[in-house]
Amino acid sequence: MADREFDIIVYGATGFTGRLVAEYLTNNYADGSLSWAMAGRSLTKLHEVRDEIGAPADTPLLTANADDPQAPLALAARAKVVITTVGPYQLYGEALLAACVTAGTAYVDLCGEPNWMHDMIAKYQADAQASGARIVFSCGFDSIPFDLGVWAAQQAAIAKFGKPAPRVKGRVRAMKGTFSGGTFASGKATAMAAAKNPSVFKVLLDPFALTPGFSGPDQPKGVLPEYDDAVGGWVAPFMMAVINTKNVHRTNFLAGHPYGEDFRYDEMMIAPGIGEMGKAAAEAIAKMNPMNADKGPAPGEGPSKEERETGFYDIAFIAEMPDGQRVTATVKGDRDPGYGSTSKMIAESAICLIRDVPADGRGGIWTPGALMAEPLKARLEAKAGLSFSID
Repeated sequence: MADREFDIIVYGATGFTGRLVAEYLTNNYADGSLSWAMAGRSLTKLHEVRDEIGAPADTPLLTANADDPQAPLALAARAKVVITTVGPYQLYGEALLAACVTAGTAYVDLCGEPNWMHDMIAKYQADAQASGARIVFSCGFDSIPFDLGVWAAQQAAIAKFGKPAPRVKGRVRAMKGTFSGGTFASGKATAMAAAKNPSVFKVLLDPFALTPGFSGPDQPKGVLPEYDDAVGGWVAPFMMAVINTKNVHRTNFLAGHPYGEDFRYDEMMIAPGIGEMGKAAAEAIAKMNPMNADKGPAPGEGPSKEERETGFYDIAFIAEMPDGQRVTATVKGDRDPGYGSTSKMIAESAICLIRDVPADGRGGIWTPGALMAEPLKARLEAKAGLSFSID
């Protein structure tokens, strides 16, 4: 791919998250070391966004007509890696993914739609391996902090105990942030797909839906409030667990089960308060699900700049050994999880693919943790406001 015109094409640059990605590249890679372009359906809107984010006037703008079946392939053939923020992916994503597979182009997205990921793995894994295309799903808050958090906890367990932990608990200690119209639309699209096709429910409920041919032990359900001795308090269901847990198990699967074939993992939120107050808080959190609302933000809408910059997250990954010993990895982010932090994570994931991860022999459909855990962790700490520590 050395002869490709661009290092990166940001597809969906006029959308809420795509704009943030383009702005991040503008502000952090203005030294000319990275060749990149903004792509979308409307040239007029691309001009507007380029000017509004302060991108150089010569930043290339590419249009891709949604009605032209050849447009995605023409786009993919010009880049080493395509960043796509255009969702819901189950409605709008397959043509570009297929084009990247055909062209042998690396691809990163923000997909949190396990039903679509399941179908794409079945349909394109072999072709991606053959073409050398490195397809990496879920390169945002779902699921990089969780995928790499479990990886960091297991690295610490191996260093301390000489072997991986058969049980890791992901526990969200604190989080401040809102969600955008794109996230709401993806959630609604998944719910509609499940209503039309009962097999989608099976995928959503199966922790090993993304590990074809492998099914591990029964997993903690994480659907009811419970008291957790590991954190000394009550915990409640976490809405992103349905996708994050599947990606963590796929990482373990793709890497040859370094966490063990008996690995068990769940994610929950730590409720504020102690005793009965903590229990009541956990029960209240369990009843809250913004995706159940009839109306949410419209596509293109999302948190304000102030909301993004004052947001944060703090997540613990507790690796438990059979004898009760524990080691904890902590992942923190310095922006709101869904957008301020996500836009930095997906941009650095794309750059990691072209600068830090050799392409030869690595074609296929990946998770961030299975393909680039160590170099991506280093890049996110250096550039994207994430921190990893061992307690």
